[in-house]
Amino acid sequence: MGPHPAVAAIRLAVRRVLHDVLTLAPPAAVPSGDRRPLVLVACSGGADSMALASALAFEAPRLGVRAGGVTVDHGLQHGSDLRAAEVVSRLAAFGLDPVEAVTVTVGREGGPEAAARDARYAALDAVAERHGAAAVLLGHTRDDQAETVLLGLARGSGIRSLSGMAVASGAGGRYRRPFLGLDRQTARKACMVQSLPVWDDPHNEDPAYTRSRVRHEALPVLEKALGKGVVEALARTARLSRDDADALDAWAADVEPSVRDETGALEAAKLYRLPPAVRRRVLRRAAISAGSPAGSLFARHIEEVDRLITGWRGQGAINLPGRVAVRRQGGRLVLRQG
Repeated sequence: MGPHPAVAAIRLAVRRVLHDVLTLAPPAAVPSGDRRPLVLVACSGGADSMALASALAFEAPRLGVRAGGVTVDHGLQHGSDLRAAEVVSRLAAFGLDPVEAVTVTVGREGGPEAAARDARYAALDAVAERHGAAAVLLGHTRDDQAETVLLGLARGSGIRSLSGMAVASGAGGRYRRPFLGLDRQTARKACMVQSLPVWDDPHNEDPAYTRSRVRHEALPVLEKALGKGVVEALARTARLSRDDADALDAWAADVEPSVRDETGALEAAKLYRLPPAVRRRVLRRAAISAGSPAGSLFARHIEEVDRLITGWRGQGAINLPGRVAVRRQGGRLVLRQG
């Protein structure tokens, strides 16, 4: 008798990602001398990431992949250090190695959710680089994707936000999300039938957090009004939007050198002649290069900068997240941090 359908589904999703990793990440020398690629799972102790960790522990040895795990302690709740230690113990019990907990300090830039996310990814990047990991698996599900698209729509953040989370992202496609095609209930069911203990983060129920309100208030209302296919439709919107956004991003990257002068400054007249969607992407790329955090840079910020091109009336500098100031001088855009 085979595994429960939910367990089979999560294992298949992880197996596909591991096959990709083996194809894209040739063996590399590591301190231990073990040349098998290392894949880490980022685990909070919740149902999604615990299901992911169990599937990785099952599939990795069968494909000749080393498997490890990491949990990030944000220090935002009482007893978070004890909970992180418990997650480490569970990951080790799966046979994952290396396994570790990393404590981070969460700042305030961009709000509590964005600041926690930035701190978490910085910690995961550091762990992955220290261990030479070929990939880090994240437990985001189709439900998380639908919430991300709805948040982007509400913020008016443009097509890139509507494209949601990518299956692969980060430097060299480091971050992989095997569960974007699976719903949250599948992961929870997989934990239940395997008797895996899970931790439900109280922040996920706290209406003070925007994503929590989307999850427990906005999406249920939409499903009641429009039917149960809303989550799947939003996830499909993400896939379609990503194709369009990727094409426009590639166009912007190709054209950017042609709108800079010999000193590298952006020329307003050349920018003006670009299609608006491409021009705004060039401006966003320039802002990020100048030090503005991508996660805190919204469409409204870029629209303000764009008015220095399309609605120039001698206005002053535009202040962006990350203490980046943009001003127009002598027909050129000057971006400085500080």
